[in-house]
Order: sequence, then structure tokens, then C-alpha cells
Amino acid sequence: MSVDRKLLDILCCPVSHAELEPASRSLLHMLNMRIEQGKVRTRADEPAAEPWEDALVTRDGRVAYPVRDGVPILLESEAVMLGQLDGGNG
Repeated sequence: MSVDRKLLDILCCPVSHAELEPASRSLLHMLNMRIEQGKVRTRADEPAAEPWEDALVTRDGRVAYPVRDGVPILLESEAVMLGQLDGGNG
């Protein structure tokens, strides 16, 4: 995980205020496969254009935020609802 542990301890989802944790390698792999297939949309209803180098996920496993160059992008418009990875509507 490229996010400093101390920073991770104070970050939370900007929408639900849920705690965040690093995405597992398997989740990140599945997310990037779906992004490459054009099957992932952000909360702004835009296609996720590029694979994610890392991600933070809410503890309930519903929402993921990208991490770019070690910086968490905690914008609602950049978030991805993880339900869409299972074929749901997210």
C-alpha cells in the first residue's frame, strides 16, 4: 500500500464517513480487469479510463477510491461502487 499508515488512520469516506482500508491485491486486479474491459463507471457516471495503481475501500466493501502516486483521491466523483464488479448496478 502506497498510503502512509498514519494518514490512513485518519482518512474516511467523504460521503459516508466510513473507515477506509487498502484494497486487496485480488480486488485491485479484478477492478483493473473490468476497467480495461470498459465495464467500470465512477459515481459521476463516467467510465473509469485508466487502471488504478492502488485503492482505498470502505470497510463495508461498497466503495473504492483511487490512489495515484501515493495520494488518495477522495472525491465522490472519482469513487467506484464495487457492486458493479459482481454484475450488479453498483
